Amino acid sequence: MRISTASVIVATLSLAPLALVQAQGTPSKAPAQQETQSPADQSTVIRTIQVVNIKDLKPEIRSKVETVAAKTSQDDLKSLRSSIDATPEAVSALKAKGLSSAQVVAINIADGVLTLFAKTAA
Repeated sequence: MRISTASVIVATLSLAPLALVQAQGTPSKAPAQQETQSPADQSTVIRTIQVVNIKDLKPEIRSKVETVAAKTSQDDLKSLRSSIDATPEAVSALKAKGLSSAQVVAINIADGVLTLFAKTAA
């Protein structure tokens, strides 16, 4: 999955471990896979996919995610969502939560964990 545009989306989300702790539910397990990315990111291996509904985050964290999402262009979101749709494990993790890639507003990759931040209607 190409994550180059997604890197821009989540560059300021160094709060991923905190966001993962705040998320409800258990993470979806995905088989280890080698990512096809830009040369700087080629060693990234996703071992777990975590889906986080931003409404479940603490207000200060939710605000940061929403700020990043608001600054993301529609083209970047379209590219990100296309990459998600091309990854069966990510689609499966979203479906398990009753969500789709259209609801993903940001992602983060840290320590083999791909976190998909989704936004649902109230």
